[in-house]
Amino acid sequence: MSESPEARARRRWINLGELIALAALTVSALGVWIAWKSSNEDKTTRIVEQRSAVPLALRGTADSDGSTLTIVPADPSHGLESLRVTIKGASPIDVGSDGRLGASDVESALKGREKEAKDVTHSVPVRIDARYVEAGTDRHGGGGYILRYKWEGGGLFGGRSLRLVGLSR
Repeated sequence: MSESPEARARRRWINLGELIALAALTVSALGVWIAWKSSNEDKTTRIVEQRSAVPLALRGTADSDGSTLTIVPADPSHGLESLRVTIKGASPIDVGSDGRLGASDVESALKGREKEAKDVTHSVPVRIDARYVEAGTDRHGGGGYILRYKWEGGGLFGGRSLRLVGLSR
């Protein structure tokens, strides 16, 4: 049986249509694959609240008789580990994690100032270096502070003693 030229032309058009459909199917499958692949790369975004570090600020409170000055972080989230107070021209004074600075330690660091006027508040610049914990992380901080003190006593037979008044920035 021989085909008519019309049947051959129709079959040719069918083959061309099938090729176009097959190409469209391939392009569509490729688009679906690219979209699926890129969605695997986009992981879900986790938003975690990050708290920024708060710089260390210290405050000092003298006890009632001025024999000790308790130095503590102003921010309660800071946990003091160690403290070092340095007065220019003297050896550094290591203070423990309790932050208690003794007047006798400061007095020995202030050698040569015993002749200052008594019952008057004096001040001296100090450098404080601290190790502390914030949110489970060890940190270092400190800075320049002003240590206030006064001399008391003296007289004919009594010696002078140093009393701590406070600490400020």
